[in-house]
Amino acid sequence: MKIPRRLQAAVQYFSGVVPFRIAPAVATTGVLITLRLIPTPQGLSENGWSLLAIFLTTIVAIVLKVMPIGVMAMMAMTIIALSEVTSESSKGAIADALASLSNPLIWLIVVAVLISRGLKKTGLGNRIGLIFIPLLGRRTLGIGYGLAACELILAPFTPSNTARGGGIVHPIMKSIATAFGSEPAQGTERKMGTYLSLVNMHANTITSGMFLTATAPNPLVVDYVAKVTNQTFHLSWTTWALGMALPGLLCLALMPLLLLHIAPPEVTSTPDAVVYAKTELTRMGPMSGKERVMIATFLLLLTLWANVPAMLFGPALTLDPTVVAFAGLFVLLITGTIDWDDVLAEKSAWDTLIWFGALVMMAEQLNKTGVIAWFSALLRDGIQASGMGWETAATVLVLLFVFSHYFFASTTAHISAMLLAFLTVGAALVPPAYLIPFLLMMVAGSTIMMTLTHYATGTSPIIFGSGYVPLGMWWRVGLTMCVVELVIYATVGNAWWKLLGLW
Repeated sequence: MKIPRRLQAAVQYFSGVVPFRIAPAVATTGVLITLRLIPTPQGLSENGWSLLAIFLTTIVAIVLKVMPIGVMAMMAMTIIALSEVTSESSKGAIADALASLSNPLIWLIVVAVLISRGLKKTGLGNRIGLIFIPLLGRRTLGIGYGLAACELILAPFTPSNTARGGGIVHPIMKSIATAFGSEPAQGTERKMGTYLSLVNMHANTITSGMFLTATAPNPLVVDYVAKVTNQTFHLSWTTWALGMALPGLLCLALMPLLLLHIAPPEVTSTPDAVVYAKTELTRMGPMSGKERVMIATFLLLLTLWANVPAMLFGPALTLDPTVVAFAGLFVLLITGTIDWDDVLAEKSAWDTLIWFGALVMMAEQLNKTGVIAWFSALLRDGIQASGMGWETAATVLVLLFVFSHYFFASTTAHISAMLLAFLTVGAALVPPAYLIPFLLMMVAGSTIMMTLTHYATGTSPIIFGSGYVPLGMWWRVGLTMCVVELVIYATVGNAWWKLLGLW
C-alpha cells in the first residue's frame, strides 16, 4: 500500500524535530500497551506484572535504539517511580528506583573505567600496546590468543571477573587496538578493536567458569550443589578446576577462531607492525614518572584483587574489590596522574552508572515483587506436569536457566534467585546415576550465560561502553558463543567428567 505524500512529509518533519526514532518508539509503545492489556497471570501480583511489562519494554527500547541507552534507562526509572509499582508512595518508589546507584558492583565498573583513563593520559596504554605488538602482533588472531592467555593466567587469583576483564585486561586490549589505529571515535573500530573487544569479553566469561575463585558467585553455586545433594557432592577448588579444565580450555582455544569468522576484523595480518612498534617505542623514549605510578597502581590493584594479603596474613586483610578500586583511583588522583577534570570527562563511566544501575534495579525489584519466584515455579510445575523424560527435562532445565539470564543484570542475583530451585527440580527428576553431570552442566551454565547481553555481568558494560561493539552484534555473538559453549560442555564435558570418575 502506497503511503500518502502528506503523511510521508509529516513523518519526515516530525523525525527532524524530535530526538527519538519514530518507528522504534511506536513499536516500543505498542509492546508496553499490549503487555498491560494482558490480564495479570495467576500467581503474580498486579505490581509484579506491571514491573515485568516495564522491564521488557525497556529491553525492547534499548535493542531498537529508540534513544541512547542512558535515556531509556532513565525512562524506566521515571516510569517506575511515577507508577509506584515498587512502593505505596512516590517517595518510596523513587528511593527504590535509585537504590542500585549505591550498588558496589556498579561503582566497581565505574571506577575501573576511570582508572583506565590514566593509561591513555600518561601514554602507558599506548606503550603497553606497542610492547605487545612485537610479541603477538604479526596476526590479529595471535593478539586474540594473547588476551585469552592473559585472562587464563589471572583468573584463579582474581575473584572479581569485573576487575579482571574490565579493570586489567580491557585497558590492555584498548591500548593494542589504539596502537593499530582502531578507535570508535574515528570510525575505525572494525579494523581490530571490535574483534579484540569480543575476545576480551568471551575470554572473561570462559575463564570465570574454569575456577572456583574466578568470579564472585561461584562459591554460592558450590553451596547450592552441596545442599541439593545433602552434602554428598562437594565441589572443592581442585575438583572444580579439574572438572572444567578440558571443556574450558577447548572453549578458550576455539573462541578466538570462531570470533574471527563471526566478527572478522578488517586487519588480519600486520607484517609491518613489529617495525612500526619498535620505531614508536624509540620515539616515546624512556618511561615517565606518571607511567611508573600507573604501573605501581595496577600492581597494587592486582595484588589486592587477588587477595594476596589475606592469603599471607589471614582473612582479616580481605578487601572488597570495589574498595580496592576506589583506593587505586585515589592514588592516581593524589599523585596527579589524572585529575578531577579527567574523572568528570569520562562520559562512558557515568553513562554506565545510569543505564546499568537501572537494569540492576529492575532485576532486583523483579525478585522482590515475586516475579522471579513465580517464573521459577511456573517452569518447575510445567516440567513436572508435562510428563517428559528425565533427559529432556534436564536439558530444558539447563536451557531455561541459562537463557532466563536475559532478565538479569547480575549473575549473583540470577543464581541467588533461581539456581537452587532449578537444581532441586532436577534432583527430583534425574536418576541418581546421572545427577552429577546434570549438576555440573548447571554449574557450567551459571557462567556461560554471562555471554548473552551487554548487561549480563559486570565486565559487559565496561567493554560495551568503550564503543567497539554495536549492540546487535554483541547480542548475536553472545547467543552464538553461548550455544557453542553449551554444546562443548554437554559433549566433551560429560565425557571428561566420566573419565575423571565424577559420575
